Amino acid sequence: MVRRAVITGLGLVTPAGRTVETFWENVVEGRSPVRRISSFDPSPFATQIAAEITDFDPEDYMDRRDARRMDRFAQFATAAAALALSDAGLDPLPAGVDPGRVAVWVGSGTGGIATLERQVRVLAAAGPRRVSPFTVPMMIANMAAAQVARRWGFRGPCGGPVTACATGTNAVGDALRMVQRGEADIVLAGAAEAAISPIGLAAFCSAQAMSTRNDDPEGACRPFDRARDGFVMGEGAGVLVVEEAASAVSRGVRIYAEVLGFAANGDAYHLVLPRPDGSGAGTCMALAVADAGLSPDRIGYVNAHGTGTPANDGAETRAIKLAFGRHAYRLAISSTKPATGHLMGAAGAVELAVCALALAHGVVPPTMNLTDPDPECDLDYIPGRAREVDLEACLSVSLGFGGHNACVVLGRWRD
Repeated sequence: MVRRAVITGLGLVTPAGRTVETFWENVVEGRSPVRRISSFDPSPFATQIAAEITDFDPEDYMDRRDARRMDRFAQFATAAAALALSDAGLDPLPAGVDPGRVAVWVGSGTGGIATLERQVRVLAAAGPRRVSPFTVPMMIANMAAAQVARRWGFRGPCGGPVTACATGTNAVGDALRMVQRGEADIVLAGAAEAAISPIGLAAFCSAQAMSTRNDDPEGACRPFDRARDGFVMGEGAGVLVVEEAASAVSRGVRIYAEVLGFAANGDAYHLVLPRPDGSGAGTCMALAVADAGLSPDRIGYVNAHGTGTPANDGAETRAIKLAFGRHAYRLAISSTKPATGHLMGAAGAVELAVCALALAHGVVPPTMNLTDPDPECDLDYIPGRAREVDLEACLSVSLGFGGHNACVVLGRWRD
């Protein structure tokens, strides 16, 4: 018998908030965290705005020595893990829970890019002897998972995917498989990102992927809108506790949702652009729904990748139509990136938390800033206000640079 997997904890460190309640309120109410960048002078850059986390103190979650030896992305991951474990009633581990059966599967798209940037400057200014010995363990992307496992002594599978903006979704899908196969009973799954740095901003500016609506930060991210001109960077982490269902039931904890299905594939098309016909992403969506054992018409909500880039949104609309046929026009669909910024590798994990909360509350959040829909984006993208919807199941979609597609289906828990 295949083991079932459920979500019992949510850990969110985002520009929209760090408690589940604050995060959900801000996303549902459509409050934008996008502002002019404050962590460095953005004046030389074409894009000068982002969704930063401006009130984060790592020492709220770890001691000073550990914090100094982590890049910001790993600090975010550790904080999100602490919040998720507390939410799931797993800190400390209850008696009878074997730390060898707890996995940590937390990825990152860019890892410690800010650490690398700082140490390159040290090398240039002062020579190789001044480069920090902690450069490598602060920079490499696996350190989000390693630091979390070390902090709590979890000795199950430890690692995480690196699939650009699909990373967090891949991590939760991998967690489903670990639970189904009996490799772990509990998985801390998600991703963390902290790439709002001069080199990170410059690189995306050079790729012409970001909005340059600097005079209107809150209105800059405009998924599916005719006037969209690119994404807006965000930072943070999302960690979900994915637990074997019988274990969760025996502990008597709250279950947000069941993880029903997962699929991932590749476009094999372009380094940064999706297939224009949406065939890769559409196939991935269909495979995830089939893996969940559902017919397409049982999906009520899709949390779209919805970056607000000219290339993504039309292709994603076509992908949804390919996957769902006529039912595509009956789906409630939204992008929540205007409310969080694009957390890149961490986006999928945070957006799966949105799906879990939508199932729990019977409410789907809006797509902010959608005032003039692009004619090629002709589905129901919930402009303006949140909507009450009686949901049975929902789909979260993530599409990453390199053609990485990943989709997870969540369903309302039924014992």
